[in-house]
Amino acid sequence: MNERRSAAMRVHAAVLQRSGGPRPYAQSRPLEITAVMLDPPGPGEVLIAIRAAGLCHSDLSVIDGVRPRPLPMVLGHEAAGVVTALGDGVTDLAVGDHVVTAFVPSCGTCEPCLKSRPALCEPGAASNTQGSLLGGTRRLSACGRPLHHHLGVSAFATHAVVSRHSLIRVDRGLPFDQAALFGCAVMTGVGAVVNTAQVFPGARVAVIGLGGVGLAALLGARACGADALVAVDLADAKLALAQELGAGLCVNAAAADAVERIRAATHGGVDFAFEMAGSTQAMDLAYRITRRGGTTVTAGLPPPQAQFSVPHVGLVAEERTVKGSYLGSCVPQRDIPRYIEWFKAGRLPVDRLVSAHIAFERINEAFDALADATTVRQVILM
Repeated sequence: MNERRSAAMRVHAAVLQRSGGPRPYAQSRPLEITAVMLDPPGPGEVLIAIRAAGLCHSDLSVIDGVRPRPLPMVLGHEAAGVVTALGDGVTDLAVGDHVVTAFVPSCGTCEPCLKSRPALCEPGAASNTQGSLLGGTRRLSACGRPLHHHLGVSAFATHAVVSRHSLIRVDRGLPFDQAALFGCAVMTGVGAVVNTAQVFPGARVAVIGLGGVGLAALLGARACGADALVAVDLADAKLALAQELGAGLCVNAAAADAVERIRAATHGGVDFAFEMAGSTQAMDLAYRITRRGGTTVTAGLPPPQAQFSVPHVGLVAEERTVKGSYLGSCVPQRDIPRYIEWFKAGRLPVDRLVSAHIAFERINEAFDALADATTVRQVILM
């Protein structure tokens, strides 16, 4: 039976009232877990019970103020859950379905969507910027005042109302903690390799920045048959994990000879370099280790004011390509089920990316660990 909920419900959510507060977050506690009101799903919307939510740098960048968003806001965008009620007009989901969230809702009718580029959906970008669901609605409130949605999801809560366009139905047998990763880390990292760069068998590939997205890109490159895999990071523990996941050369980015070592080991540079750290220093390194005729891809999100420059003549004389990748250039309804099948077949061991399961009430401490770069992907289990 497809339930249509018509009354607001009281849920618990992690609310960010202000950004840019001091660390450690375990003491300043920027996220307050509190009771809020969640309105029922409107037309084209779905109520889901959140079962697992991953902590991502996109959430951290709102907490620390690097990427300003309208506040107060309920954060969280990488999640898996169960459908519990449907708004009018939603006929292709049923109560009890397991779903994964996508952090850009795609309307399906704007020019980018019609060109199979839903990551660039214009109404989706507008709603994400203003902190609403697709179409401008807000379903969260506290003390009679509206709360903003994070990337159309707001997954750091026991329940969420989201647009149908933000959901992908998945296999019920997939554990929630692993399913959640497909909504951001896997979609962004693997998608950058498969869709944006179109890595080919035998390619030489480097990944700079070994968080959840970067390590997912490493797994994606291996699944595509890349011949030489280079992993670059500042944390030796992450380099060790990358080696276990198939990297043949692991280089600490702080090494003075990092560029020379990589270029020598790859006979002049890699065919594809992926910058996943969200810093101009990492992007500079990625560009310098890309060979003539190669492609440098960035999926990291630096501060809005960050600038990156390249020698103009090199783009011409060396036929270099620099590309951005958002949402892994994915069509989520197509790609997430495909990547899940790769996981089930053993081609994408994304379960290795889960560093820890954390209790909801320890979310601030978990963001300290993320800011300290001592973890890959922490997952809240609701």
